[in-house]
Amino acid sequence: MKLLALDTATETCSAAVLIDDRVIQRYQQAPRGHADLILPMLDAVLAEAGLSLRQLDALAVGRGPGAFTGVRIAIAVAQGIAFAVDLPVALISTLAAIAWETHRRQGVDRIAVALDARLEEVYWGTYRATEDGGMLLLGEERVCLPAQASLPEAGDWYGAGNGWALYADRLSRPALKTWWSDYGPSAEAVARLGTLAYRQGRLVGAEQVLPVYLRDEVVKQRSC
Repeated sequence: MKLLALDTATETCSAAVLIDDRVIQRYQQAPRGHADLILPMLDAVLAEAGLSLRQLDALAVGRGPGAFTGVRIAIAVAQGIAFAVDLPVALISTLAAIAWETHRRQGVDRIAVALDARLEEVYWGTYRATEDGGMLLLGEERVCLPAQASLPEAGDWYGAGNGWALYADRLSRPALKTWWSDYGPSAEAVARLGTLAYRQGRLVGAEQVLPVYLRDEVVKQRSC
């Protein structure tokens, strides 16, 4: 299995190559400049792995939600590569990638992800870790006011994402044990979840590589 992953949806920018179970990654905290960083990162991980694009089995990309410009950068790069070398693509939720990273670091199984969406709102998604290494979405991802965020099932919950640092007083629920605001998405998380998507046949062609913003969808719903 040889998969190239990238993520530019938040203030972190990263690229990774997964070869079977080995991951080679470049990761940088960068509030801006993702467009200048991501291609050299991709070149670096491919060079270290000794691979060309045509030797890959698939791509995986963080498809959002997140910063509009950042999401578009990753999607555009992934779509361009997919068209150029005819590779299938796994579209991975930014929120699921944060949940995966939190599970990896802390070993917790129920994770409520809150990512700052500006305008006093958060991108919200709740996940449960699965035995196959995936993240099961419970309910749906949405953009909402922090006070409107809810937990979908009983049990101990743990928060993750920068939204917790900004809105913890409005997000906290009785079932919440603690939270970590400094866990963001990584290309490794995108690669791991992308590998699972590959095995399950959840891939798309280049023409279907599209971003997920959530906020645009909510605006349309409110205008109806």
